[in-house]
Amino acid sequence: MKKILGYAFCLLFLVAACSEDKKKINESVVDAPMVDSAMVDVVEEKPKVSFFQYEDAMEYPDAILELFTPLGNQSFAPGKVPFEFNIKNYPFEEDGATHFKLFNILNGGDPVGHYAPIFQQELAEGSYRVVGYLVDEDGLSLKNFGNYVDRDFQVGDSRPFPYSAEPYLALNFPRNQQTFETEEDIIVDFLVLGGDMKLDGLMIKVEIGELSYEVEHMSPIIISDMPSGEYNLKVSLERNSGKALEGPFSQVNKTIFVE
Repeated sequence: MKKILGYAFCLLFLVAACSEDKKKINESVVDAPMVDSAMVDVVEEKPKVSFFQYEDAMEYPDAILELFTPLGNQSFAPGKVPFEFNIKNYPFEEDGATHFKLFNILNGGDPVGHYAPIFQQELAEGSYRVVGYLVDEDGLSLKNFGNYVDRDFQVGDSRPFPYSAEPYLALNFPRNQQTFETEEDIIVDFLVLGGDMKLDGLMIKVEIGELSYEVEHMSPIIISDMPSGEYNLKVSLERNSGKALEGPFSQVNKTIFVE
């Protein structure tokens, strides 16, 4: 866990440093929640929390990620399940594999990084949805069509997920139980699969503590100046009318800490 948190901290620090010259969009500045009610009388002006995005960087627009195994609704025995990805137009092994460039998410959980496109994961009986995706040098998910892939499969005596044409959500950052310093930005990096945010009238809603933020653009969301505390971060994919989607992966919850 410490290795994961340290890796994520380095990535987020690098993102913040490299983003200084980018133009902010969709910015919202709100009053910070007062963690200690006794401080209300001694603070002349309430501290602020900022939510915003940066303009798209569009790195590796031609990168292609394919998934050869598992096939759609393929069934495996419990135990080591094979995964075979194929990567095109992307410098996957050029740096000697010093950091992960390929990640996969199973059933909305935390991402797992891989140094090679062919690997195995130990899985118990159940129905699974895998999302595989490539990342840029800052560890943020690539968001062009073809940069990511998804697939349903089964392990043991389980049934496929009921068919649904609804789009759904995959969350790259933050990771569950991740810890941030008070001066560190919280980055919410997500993918929307099975739909287009603009064409399908979708939006992302982020709720952290008593604060919320809504946006209709698929790029990382930055939260700045969040006070110290333990927070439940909820990221939801909804219709821009505010109607919730019914699929099992339209909402992700993570516990994070600001110290």
